[in-house]
Amino acid sequence: MLITNIKALVGVHPKERLFLRGSELNQLPILENAWLLLEDGLIKDFGSMENLNTHPNNYRDAIRNTLNAEGRFVFPSWCDSHTHIVFATPREEEFALKIAGKTYEEIAAAGGGILNSANKLQKATEDELFESASIRLKDMIKQGTGAVEIKSGYGLTVESELKMLRVIKRLKTAFPIPIKASLLAAHAYPTEFKNNHQGYIDLIINELLPQVAKENLADYIDAFCEKGFFSLDETAQILTAAAKYGLKPKIHANQLSVSGAVELGIEHQAISVDHLEETDENVLLALGKSSTIATLLPSCSFYINISFAGAKGLINHNAIVALASDYNPGSTPSGNMNFVVSLGCIKLKMTPEQAINAATLNGAAAMELSNKVGSIAIGKKANLFITRPMTSLAYLPYSFGQSQIETVILNGEIYHG
Repeated sequence: MLITNIKALVGVHPKERLFLRGSELNQLPILENAWLLLEDGLIKDFGSMENLNTHPNNYRDAIRNTLNAEGRFVFPSWCDSHTHIVFATPREEEFALKIAGKTYEEIAAAGGGILNSANKLQKATEDELFESASIRLKDMIKQGTGAVEIKSGYGLTVESELKMLRVIKRLKTAFPIPIKASLLAAHAYPTEFKNNHQGYIDLIINELLPQVAKENLADYIDAFCEKGFFSLDETAQILTAAAKYGLKPKIHANQLSVSGAVELGIEHQAISVDHLEETDENVLLALGKSSTIATLLPSCSFYINISFAGAKGLINHNAIVALASDYNPGSTPSGNMNFVVSLGCIKLKMTPEQAINAATLNGAAAMELSNKVGSIAIGKKANLFITRPMTSLAYLPYSFGQSQIETVILNGEIYHG
């Protein structure tokens, strides 16, 4: 496929550029009036329209499948590195409680929240979970997502956590995008282990982890390290045990308090620490010196009305910042990365360039996929989207709530869902 007359080809980073740190996020290379050639599912070549007719490979004459993108922008697909899209049913019954002023902690303490989802998921079949997750994932792809990480964490029993991970494994086979899986059994304590935390941790370490490794069901280990959930010591036990099976950490950190979870993640060489709505100078300094990625989830803050992460402080301290959706039934019932990028600009005060880089190349890095996706580079997967005609790059985040995506291309082919 040859795409011609592209108004602007966005994210033309060198292929060896695998992430952007600090002020590097300001750099979003764009090639105006461009063409892009896709072959065998990969980006084959690109350049300026001025040199297409004189190109030594004579692409225009050789390619029969040509797409005219006049007036349109071409972006690398969004890379959503934090989702929980395998769940049994939505939790709209908690929506009114949030509106009435109940906090996330109060809803959880009353039997809602994660435990509510766990109760429903334990009753659902694997096929039911696969079908509902497939519908969500198709919607996300149509909204421009071309790589995704999916977590377990709504099972909270050995059987149900394995069921979730097996569903994710089926999604990996069924869908044409890269998918990473995270074991998040340490999401909350089941009711029967409310007063026996070590008993549940032992269950994860001695029964769940060996089976996950045997079936090759997860790429990462995750834990909700927060007051009322998993303490620093409890989280460290799980991360240490998972490392023996080759599972790298991705931690829910500092969502509700400055807990020390970020520093713990860095100590355990976490790929990313996610949320970070609450930070202090020590956190900023630590991430600025670390290769651990700060993954921010602004649509979660928007939905449950908590503080937004301090993106500018992280960028000013030289951190690697990514944006992700946190799509889940309780605190972020949406996987629309276009809205996430808009919130990155509107609420986190990121520039359009910073937000787009954070949702593409750095999102890919948070899944260890930036050698394959996240930018426009020769040899990378041809996962991208073409916008409607737009006046400028900033128009995409500016027009929040209205999709500017006209065509989705995955592995070099137009995706019809």
